[in-house]
Amino acid sequence: MKEYPIGLIYFNKAEKDILEILDGQQRITSVGRYVTDKFAVKDENGMEQYFNGISKDKQEKIMQTKLLIYECEGTESEIKDWFKTINIPGVALNDQEKANAIYSGSFVTLAKAEFSNSQNSNIQKWGAYIRGRVNRQDFLTRAFEWVSKGKIDEYMSKHRPDTNIDELKTYFNSVIDWVSKTFIDVENEMKGLEWGRLYEEHHKKGYDSKKISDTVHKLYADPSVTNHKGVFEYILDGEKNMALLNIRIFDENTKKSVYTKQTDEAKKKLKSNCSLCSIGHDVNNNKIWKIDEMDADHVSAWSKGGSTNIKNCEMLCKTHNRAKGNR
Repeated sequence: MKEYPIGLIYFNKAEKDILEILDGQQRITSVGRYVTDKFAVKDENGMEQYFNGISKDKQEKIMQTKLLIYECEGTESEIKDWFKTINIPGVALNDQEKANAIYSGSFVTLAKAEFSNSQNSNIQKWGAYIRGRVNRQDFLTRAFEWVSKGKIDEYMSKHRPDTNIDELKTYFNSVIDWVSKTFIDVENEMKGLEWGRLYEEHHKKGYDSKKISDTVHKLYADPSVTNHKGVFEYILDGEKNMALLNIRIFDENTKKSVYTKQTDEAKKKLKSNCSLCSIGHDVNNNKIWKIDEMDADHVSAWSKGGSTNIKNCEMLCKTHNRAKGNR
């Protein structure tokens, strides 16, 4: 109505007489929803007006507006080359949007109708585990990534002639269902994790969802755990890889305080300030290590309930600390 340009819209020729939107879906959808009275816009007087409520001449002007369209068609190789030379203004197409055009057809059309449809009632549930936006094909990307084990182009090319997406939907829903049944509490940090990989690695194992829930709450409440995103893989992997949790280390003041105390006591006893060196029989039995030659360690391992505080801190020479591990 204000004669603002809608901009060039790109279509991909999928099949005979069938075009798919390549770039401009939001613009076309917005126009379509407005002329079917799905929402109102403010007029020049600031009044909310639905399409059927505006004057007939304005309705006619909108309906008669011509759109500038560009149609892309050709073989997969030709379309790939086309993408290398075209410059679409605005937000650049991402890899999935390009793949949708390259492997266009009924298979992609059905996949987009399921995973790129903002009106799909499952989007909210999926959004707890998938990061991104529906209209930028992020949910569709995850579906293809999971079922193809990361070989999206290969999978799309192979299934391009298919007239259904049964395998794609079944696998995707299997992953989502497994995650939601294994972790009964939905946490913000679950969004965007590699659920496809984790499903492949762990879905055949048996888990007690109630025990898992208790463990999640315990780890979230532990101030020593600084990476909550790693909690879920840590649990699935049998609570073995503490690197996933990025356990909080002792601060510099704690290290200096413990070092000073240990060193003073060691000098009085003519022993090493590394407790493990002091009980040995080699040349380091009475060696006084410099602070930068030592590491702070938990006296009682964090995995066995030890806290990250000064009472549970000891300084060990780097060799012994690395050898000690999680014992």
